[in-house]
Amino acid sequence: MARIVMPSLTPHYINNSPWSVSVNLTFSKVEDFLLQFFSAVKYHLHTAILFTWTDYKTIFLPITAFACATAPVQSLSSLFQCWIWIWFHLLLCNVSNQARSCEEDKVNRPWRPLPSGRITESQAIALRWAIVVLCVFWSSIYDQELVLTTLGLVATTFIYDELGAASHIVGKNFCNIGGYASFEVGATTIIGANHAMDFVSVTAVIISGILIFTTIQAQDFPDVEGDKALGRMTFPIYAPEFSRAFTLFATVAWSIFLSWFWGVGPISTTFLVIFGIYVGMRYYLWRNLEADKKSYLIFNAWLMAAHVLPLHARTSVLAF
Repeated sequence: MARIVMPSLTPHYINNSPWSVSVNLTFSKVEDFLLQFFSAVKYHLHTAILFTWTDYKTIFLPITAFACATAPVQSLSSLFQCWIWIWFHLLLCNVSNQARSCEEDKVNRPWRPLPSGRITESQAIALRWAIVVLCVFWSSIYDQELVLTTLGLVATTFIYDELGAASHIVGKNFCNIGGYASFEVGATTIIGANHAMDFVSVTAVIISGILIFTTIQAQDFPDVEGDKALGRMTFPIYAPEFSRAFTLFATVAWSIFLSWFWGVGPISTTFLVIFGIYVGMRYYLWRNLEADKKSYLIFNAWLMAAHVLPLHARTSVLAF
């Protein structure tokens, strides 16, 4: 059977015209631009996530639990807004801290953006101040008091990183109080119905600040080698034995006190106290690097449980 070839319906002079070539080149340039754009967005988003990666378990989730219980949470919209506020402020703190601790991260966390070469120190410092402006603007959308909360966190971060408080035991702990309190006030303000702090919220923040001051050394045990490399003096470096015994005492004592203060039921009290004993005993008995890393993960789970207790003052949900 003879093969029938249908002629092209498009004249050859159109396909080969300068106009057609120009259109093809334009589409090619647009396609290349979009590929480069999305590749850059993916790269920088990955960098931002790496900046904040270690603090999802230590800041993001505990602060979310605290705000949801203390405010309490009113809607998915308010929860989502709270998450955005926490994440950008967490990025602010982490970029500031990591821009000054590259030598420590080379030892403890070489995958972070600076030691891995994803960003330079000067770029990180510039990014840090750009995020400050963004966070102040973001807080101003809500009210002036939230702007003051952001500025308080900026000041705490500046004292911690720029003025050297990170290298002193007491100074570091006070800065941690300021940091956690700022996150708690901001998150609770956004997630609550009236965007305001009441007696329960204020009390919970004050108690949480003291709790953090007396237990924050839990995060320092896995970082001893990196802190020594930077010349920092942390509680575990200054008093290796006593710091572990004190952590055991603190987690148990806080579990008992918080259960009593918030008036939770016997089963809830028993759970938190046993949890506190387990966390403290882990720090006291298992003392190698891998054990300390795992203990810190479990400590943050205990901290979340402790941060949920103010919910009982609102709803009596933990009466059992």
